[in-house]
This record gives sequence, structure tokens and C-alpha cells, in this order.
Amino acid sequence: MTQSSTRRKKRNIEARRASPSSDEKLVGARTNKIGRFDRWHWAAGCVLAAAAVLRLVLVDLKPLHHDEGVNGLFLTSLFRNGYYHYDPSNFHGPTLYYFGWITTTINSFFYGKGGLSTFAIRLVTVLFGIGIVWLILCLRRQLGDFGALAAAALVAVSPGMVFFSRYFIHEILFVFFSLGVVVAVLRFKETAQPRYLLLASLSAALLCATKETWIITIAVWLIAIPCTTAYLRLRTTPAETKARDPRRELKQSTPSGKSESAAGRGWTGLRLYAAATLLFAAVWVLFYSSFFTNFPAGVYDSVRTFSYWFKTGESSPHASSLTTYSVWLLREEAPTLILGTIGLIIALVEATNRFVVFVAFWSLGILAAYSLVSYKTPWCALNMVLPLAMLSGYGLEQLYRRIPSLAMSAITIAVGFSLYQAVDLTFFHYDDDNKKYVYVYAHTKRDFLSLINEIESIAAGNPAGKDIGIVVMSPEHWPLPWYLRDYTHAGYWGKVIETTEPILIVREDQVREVEQTLGGKYRLISIHDLRPGVRLYLYLRQDLQP
Repeated sequence: MTQSSTRRKKRNIEARRASPSSDEKLVGARTNKIGRFDRWHWAAGCVLAAAAVLRLVLVDLKPLHHDEGVNGLFLTSLFRNGYYHYDPSNFHGPTLYYFGWITTTINSFFYGKGGLSTFAIRLVTVLFGIGIVWLILCLRRQLGDFGALAAAALVAVSPGMVFFSRYFIHEILFVFFSLGVVVAVLRFKETAQPRYLLLASLSAALLCATKETWIITIAVWLIAIPCTTAYLRLRTTPAETKARDPRRELKQSTPSGKSESAAGRGWTGLRLYAAATLLFAAVWVLFYSSFFTNFPAGVYDSVRTFSYWFKTGESSPHASSLTTYSVWLLREEAPTLILGTIGLIIALVEATNRFVVFVAFWSLGILAAYSLVSYKTPWCALNMVLPLAMLSGYGLEQLYRRIPSLAMSAITIAVGFSLYQAVDLTFFHYDDDNKKYVYVYAHTKRDFLSLINEIESIAAGNPAGKDIGIVVMSPEHWPLPWYLRDYTHAGYWGKVIETTEPILIVREDQVREVEQTLGGKYRLISIHDLRPGVRLYLYLRQDLQP
């Protein structure tokens, strides 16, 4: 090769470097960066910001629900005394309380004893609720750019996801860890990097340590996986099967320049899966044993619990019909239900996206499983909203590729409708026990906070302060123990008793007996609704001023 031809070739290479190819121009046009981030990342940030605002603003507006009050009592014991032991007969797993301990401990650095507050405990579910939206955005590769944004937007404004992200109960954590398992497994399959398998194992362990219904979710996944494989084989021709060489797909999915073996260098298959199994077991034991303060009893109870929950699932005051969840979803999550159903049909008809076909079977399986169990509560519907939102995103992605304007109109209408429902429910009708608002489930009435304010006013004007004696005779009083957690002489009897303490709290059907038993020693101060069908009467001893 002559020197002139060498120089000419070098100039051509430099020219190509200086002038990007048509493909590179196309990528640059699609990226359309604004600052350090492209438009997709800015849109994703807006979705996350909207999710945060809906979940965080006025998070302590509504009084605690009965179940929140019970959970709050467990957390109070853990925070103040370092004591929590898992109860297999009635209550869910320990993760909620330990994450609540973290937020209240941090909050206590700023507010001292006031760190144990409604804001601090609900911050747990707020953060995990935002985390669900973030995990949806991590499915950009599986759902498409537009599809991931659409699915995340639907979750961000979902009335149920917003409402229960502001509830100190287990369900939002459960949904987050469910999705965490799926996202981590997908990342591991794409990259073969050990950390993703370990993250999947960690998420699975936390899922199991959050709520006993993990057994339903895992069972549905174990059925959905072979169903997905069988369905795709039935729908795929031999030529398509050959074209879709799994080894080729795996090689393409591995980041450039890194082979599967390089990504997991130092980790043999056996060692990696052994480490993941060990991590799962360690997390399970740590949480259920209350960090070895209840070992091995807590670990044993984590298995024994199913003997109780199977009975609860079959005979319960929460029992309802097979169609209950479908009706609830139609009333509260209509846009996600409709778009999700369309996405499910597209996924099964096209049968080109393995992940979305799996999600289709997941959504069908989870709806069927929870519908077959007679025990039904509104927050369990979130387990159906999650896969339906992903299917909605996939369906809208396919529409966007064909008719972008129609897809944009559809997601705008869907998000707008759900946003209106979420705001109406969360900030205005959060205690409205009406069939229109199915997520409002025997919620504490806002008037209950007036009862708390009156007690605080009486205590503030009394020399005893928060050491003032309070006798709660009403057998129904949750979440009263949470709000009276700082009152050292508050007692809960559940029946009428002889007493001389300054303050009495009595249920409506106990009034006659109280007046007969205690005569003229007390006078009625006020009447307050606790929840539908439960009214509390506040009495004060005659010699004290209100």
C-alpha cells in the first residue's frame, strides 16, 4: 500500500468520525437532549414528581384507619421498647414495622418524641408507592418508550395506588417487592450480572416477609411461566422459532463488549444460586425472628401462619362474591382495566413479546386467584392494578407506533379521568362510606379528630397533663390507642366499669349503663362518629372544666 493511499484512507476514517452516519443522526434526533437528559428522562421525572405530590401532600389529612392504628401500636412498641414479635394468627409480616422504625427514628432526630408521628409512619408507604412508579419506568425496554411512560403515569394517578400509598398498611410494600422481583430477574436475564439475581432474591425474601399472600403471587407466577412458554410455542411457526435463537437473543441482550461469562466473572452458576438462596434465607430469618430476639419461634410461626390464614380465607366477615374485584376495578380503575384488557388481547394475539405474554397470564391468574378466595378487601385489588397497568402501557405503545395522535389522546383521557378520581377520593371523600368509593373501607370518620382535639384540650388545662386518667369503655376504639400513645394513664376495658378517672369514652349502646352505674358523677361533653355504625360519647367528671 502506497503512502498516499494510506493518508487518503486515514482522512476518510477521520471524516466519518467527524460526520456521523445516518443511523447516528437518527439516534441523535430521537434522543433530542435537553440539558444532560433526553426528553424521555424529563417525562419520566415529571411522572415521578406527580406521583410524589399526590402521595405526599397532606399525607396526615385523614385519620388513621382501624388497621393503621393496630400497625401503629406495633411500631410504637418497637420504636420505644425495641419489642416486636410476629403474630401468625392475625397480623401480617414484619417489614412494615422495621421500615417504619427507620422513618420514625430519622424523624425523631428533628422532633424528638414527636418523631413518632402520622407523617413519619405514612412516609414509609409514600416512598414505596413512588418506588412502584420508578420500577415501572425500569421496564422501558420491555414496554417501549411510550409504553413505559404510559404505564407509569397510570400507576402514578391510580386512585387505589394513591389512596393506599397514604395508608400505613402492608399492601403497597407487597406490590413494590412483587414488581422488584420481576424487574431484577429481567435485568439478570439481560446482563447475567450477579447483583441482579441477588436483588431478585432480596426482593423475594422481603415480599415473603411482608404479607402471607406471597404464596398466591408466587403460585400465579409459577403457573404463568409454563403457560407463557406453551402459548408461545403454539403460536410460533418452526421458521420463527429458528429465527428466534435464544442464544442469539441472550448474546444481543448482553451489554456491548461483555459476554455472559465476563459479566459474572468469579461466579459459577452453582455459587451464584447458592449465594442467592443463602441471602433469601438470611433475610427471611432476620425479619421473622425479629433480628434473633424471637428465634426460632418467629421463624416457625412464619410457616405455621398458613394454618390460620387458610381458615380466614374461607370463612370471614370480609367474604364476598366471585365478581367483587372485577366490579371494584370497573368502578375505581376503569381506564386501567379497559386499556389493560386491550393490551392483554394484543399481547396474546401478536405473541411477539415474551414478557408481556407472561404479564397477561399474570393478570388473569392473579384476578382469578383472589376472586376464588372468599376473603376480599379493597387494597388487595392493587395486585391486579399492577399487571393491568403494564398491559395498558404495552397496548398504548403498539397504538403509538401506528397512530401516535390517537395513543396520546387515549393516555391523556385515561390519566385525566384517573387523576380526577384519585384527587376526589384522597382529599375530599376519604371517609365517605359510599359504594361509589369502594376503597373507603370502614374508614375512620374525620369527626374522630375532633374527639382527639377535645381530649388534648382537656389535658392541656389539667395539672396532670398527659398523665390524666382516661377510661375507654367502648369495645371498638381503634385507632384511638395510636392517638393516645403519649397518655400514660389511658386504659382500654371494652366494657362499663366503676371508675373515678377524669375522662370516659363510651360507645353509644353503653350510655344507659354508664349513666345508671356512675350516676351524676360525669357529664356528657360531646358525641363523635368513629366509623360507620360506631358512635363514641365523651364524658368528663363533674368537678373538672372542659
